[in-house]
Amino acid sequence: MERKRWECSALPNGWKREEVTRKSGLSAGKSDVYYFSPTGKKFRSKPQLARYLGNSMDLSSFDFRTGKMIFSKLNKNRQRLRYDQNSQNRGKPDLNTSLPVRQTASIFKQPVTKVTNHPSNKVKTDPQKAVEQPRQLFWERKLSGLNVYDIAEELVKSMELPKGLQGVGPGYADKTLLSAIASALHTSSAPITGQLSAAVEKNPGVWLNTSQPLCKAFMVTDEDIRKQEELVFSVRKRLEEALMADVLAQIEEAAIDVAGLKEEDKDDEEDAEEV
Repeated sequence: MERKRWECSALPNGWKREEVTRKSGLSAGKSDVYYFSPTGKKFRSKPQLARYLGNSMDLSSFDFRTGKMIFSKLNKNRQRLRYDQNSQNRGKPDLNTSLPVRQTASIFKQPVTKVTNHPSNKVKTDPQKAVEQPRQLFWERKLSGLNVYDIAEELVKSMELPKGLQGVGPGYADKTLLSAIASALHTSSAPITGQLSAAVEKNPGVWLNTSQPLCKAFMVTDEDIRKQEELVFSVRKRLEEALMADVLAQIEEAAIDVAGLKEEDKDDEEDAEEV
């Protein structure tokens, strides 16, 4: 393993950041980050570091991986704090379920009798509310241009859709189609079939089915399901191997740390004997 240690400018004076790069196993090339206090205490995670520092330092915008303060996180935390303060100033809705009190000229306050059911009551329905509410066409275009970034503010690679899925409508893009399919899967209980009408290509504003995503009609075959199962099995197998290699690497690292401590103790004893 290759170890590099240097001062961490984001933490108080005396704190050091160590990066250990793995040289073997499936996780070769990956690195682990640790922090050392001025007294030599080792920290392996951000929660452990936060518990040790307590209220002496705010680590909400501190990136444990890079050892830097991410100002975008700091701005988001400030906006969230400002929003929470505004919400508190507005006040909370009255959730009191007790019966109201009759405001009359009576000396004693008398509660109002609440009747929830009566033989002469008739249920009235609003026909306008029974009709399905209209939906905005091509609302998925609002999601165009949005990207996903990880904690290090690096762009996350988007998913690749199967070749059988083809979008329809103006301003079509793969990312827009992916957003439309994901929204349909989460918000609709009906089967996702795509746009079944062939006329949607000529005039999508008239023939577009708003309950279906902006893609042409498609069908999932048994062969597609079998390929997906094989892919999931392969990914799970690689994940299992990677986790096992990571556990072995941690055991090896712990053994190296123990051996290093023993050597340091031995050197201290030899120095004491010489003195």
